[in-house]
Amino acid sequence: MSRPIPRVTLVTKRIMDIVGATLGLLLTLPLWPFIMLAIRFDSPGPVFFRQLRIGRSHAHYTELFLMIKFRTMRADAEVGTGPVWCGKADTRITRSGQFLRKTRLDELPQFINVLKGEMSLIGPRPERPGIANRLEDAVPFFTERTYEIAPGITGLAQVNQGYDENLDDVRSKLAYDLAYSIALLHPWRWLLQDIYIIGKTIAIMVGKKGR
Repeated sequence: MSRPIPRVTLVTKRIMDIVGATLGLLLTLPLWPFIMLAIRFDSPGPVFFRQLRIGRSHAHYTELFLMIKFRTMRADAEVGTGPVWCGKADTRITRSGQFLRKTRLDELPQFINVLKGEMSLIGPRPERPGIANRLEDAVPFFTERTYEIAPGITGLAQVNQGYDENLDDVRSKLAYDLAYSIALLHPWRWLLQDIYIIGKTIAIMVGKKGR
């Protein structure tokens, strides 16, 4: 991104993140015990799943952080494979995990990442270092997705496309992410786009269209 993001956008976005994540936690905390019990009874392993992800990238370094989610796969899901994409009808996903993914409830703990400043409510989806390293050569400008931008729980690519399964999906996601970064340069355009993304995210959750 050649132009810096306006300060008014950065400050407003951070305030919205803090207020939104705080409200999100307060409103959804009553659901957490039921989700935790469902995960515990469904399969052995921890209730929460922590995974290293790529955060903001800067001119001379890239941030890394541990993203928190409710566990939706078997505890040994990647023991023999290492980092791989989740596919349709993935047998590693538990029964409770299928529901949590469809409703996006598995992502509720990421409000904690937002409050810590590691993520934003809205932004490019944070990628895993092992997968990102393989994509950098295959998809030009892939690392530009999070240049000076915090990754998000939801975002333009997430509501329009969902999870990646192949390189064509990655290229499409990159186009959405770069379009979002351009919108950040124009405060009103950014605000209208964030309102659109929030509305579509709610529709996906209510309609159980996640995966």
